[in-house]
Amino acid sequence: MKQTVIKYGLYGLLTGVLCFLLALTFGDGLSYSTQEILGYATMVVSLSFIFFGIKHFRDKVNGGVVSLGKAIIIGLLISVLVGIGVGLADYIYTTIINPDFANEYLETTLKTMEATLPQEEFQAKKNELTQQMKDYGGSGFMAFLMFFTVVLIGFVISLVSGLILQRK
Repeated sequence: MKQTVIKYGLYGLLTGVLCFLLALTFGDGLSYSTQEILGYATMVVSLSFIFFGIKHFRDKVNGGVVSLGKAIIIGLLISVLVGIGVGLADYIYTTIINPDFANEYLETTLKTMEATLPQEEFQAKKNELTQQMKDYGGSGFMAFLMFFTVVLIGFVISLVSGLILQRK
């Protein structure tokens, strides 16, 4: 099981980092909404290795048998490796490549809100969002949030893959 997790986890990690670098290279100038969609697509593509890892374990390592519990464990461990890669890429981006990312994102969000909300509501939301950005503490928290998001999505993919691939 360990070999399978490492192999497919590293495939997912490398895919996540590669997609992240491609988005940095070619995604400049895209709206934050489009970049967010690309980010989630990157997570799903990277986490697709969960399915292939569970299938490999079942067919090549475990004699054609895998329980739902074992499939979920394998998938979660693969998603942890992918999450580490995505979290590190996010941390490097927000501390070295673009340390002003949080402020830029906040400004863009506030401009959009100002154009769409009544003034009183906008002021309340502006103060709330600004305080939240200060409370979160920056890049380390955001990297952890990315890691957690990847693992959470990985759990869902592990569950679905386990249900599809389980054999007793």
